[in-house]
Amino acid sequence: MTLNAKDAGNRKYILIQIPEKTNERSEAYKAGYKTICDIGEERIRRAGKKIKDETGVDIDYGFRCFKVDSTNMKDVYYEPADIEQLNLDGFADNIKDDRDPEDLLIQVMLDLGILLSSDIETQEINEKKVFSVADGYLLACFDKDITEETVIEIAKKKPFYAVFRDNSMANDSVAANSEQIFEMYSPETIRKVL
Repeated sequence: MTLNAKDAGNRKYILIQIPEKTNERSEAYKAGYKTICDIGEERIRRAGKKIKDETGVDIDYGFRCFKVDSTNMKDVYYEPADIEQLNLDGFADNIKDDRDPEDLLIQVMLDLGILLSSDIETQEINEKKVFSVADGYLLACFDKDITEETVIEIAKKKPFYAVFRDNSMANDSVAANSEQIFEMYSPETIRKVL
């Protein structure tokens, strides 16, 4: 960060830390830092603030923190004999209940080979949250009840990739028409569904 501030560079770096727990009797733990990662995140924040205060240079001092986790998708590999009719409602959504749209976006970026350091912006299109990654290279919307109007607006932006959640569309008609909408407005867009 110091070198970037000195020469307006755009150097990037990766830090890796095992989420080792801090000692419960330590000052760090008492201050709310439950893991070494928590301490590292705070140190990066403070270093960025110090460099900005000392240099006055307005560069990107932000960072992203990722944790290794299991897939966002529910386990759907069952034998027919293991499924009861009453349990079928549990298959209406294939995403784990504790996952948020940012979790899904990161999975999509990894799946598509898009750098995790890419710029991510959020836009609102017809009251739906749409992620724009790498200046519109990827547009992703994981909200529910997406209408044809929203799909049209996304298609008009002509992203390289457009990604939606499997149960995002307001109804079956929107889901069926979404392919035709993209064929009309942006046929070269690669469409994916989670």
